Amino acid sequence: MEFVRRQCLGIQTVRHPARLVVLASGGGRTLENLQTRILNGQLAAEITLVVVSRSDLGAAQRARRLQLPMLVIGPRNYPDGARRNDLLIGAILEARPDWVILAGWLQLLPIPPELEGRVLNIHPALLPAYGGKGFWGHHVHQAVIADAVPVTGCTVHFATSEYDQGPVVLQTAVQVCAGDTAESVAAKVFAAEVEAYPEALQLLMAGSLVWQQNQVYWGSSEPL
Repeated sequence: MEFVRRQCLGIQTVRHPARLVVLASGGGRTLENLQTRILNGQLAAEITLVVVSRSDLGAAQRARRLQLPMLVIGPRNYPDGARRNDLLIGAILEARPDWVILAGWLQLLPIPPELEGRVLNIHPALLPAYGGKGFWGHHVHQAVIADAVPVTGCTVHFATSEYDQGPVVLQTAVQVCAGDTAESVAAKVFAAEVEAYPEALQLLMAGSLVWQQNQVYWGSSEPL
């Protein structure tokens, strides 16, 4: 595994290229964004495995087109939840990731100690607003429009055993204008996500931001 532990601080610095495992349950736009940046030399990483929850998803089609290693592990082909989780965690660990990237993954991932502090998620709102179970995708943007809030955005955060409760790595705000719809807000937020996820990864790979005892620190000084 391409990282070294700094034992005195209990944190990690990842050597390049970082190994990524991407989990996706949707169209796969985030997966393709990351792979495009890797191929363009903008992100010093490699995607060693893609896991999708169904074989007919857009994410699966993109993974095939991008010629990325892929597994299908979801409720349809593995209806027993315990068996499914065992297979999923086993596949992730076998791929020896430095970071696990949740890219529209809709199932709560059971995070074993070996992966604690190395699983990232991006949420289409400024957490803690519009977070938690049931708040995903268009449900978030519909709630934003219904509440007529002036600002929304996206949040990159560490995943934990609860939906959208992990410490924040990075947030980007976007303006909600008069006349916006859930669809137009979704487009603005995704445009922010395209930049925010790679930026957060860069900061973590460089050691500028670190996880320590369920908090995010800038360098090794104070929690954010």
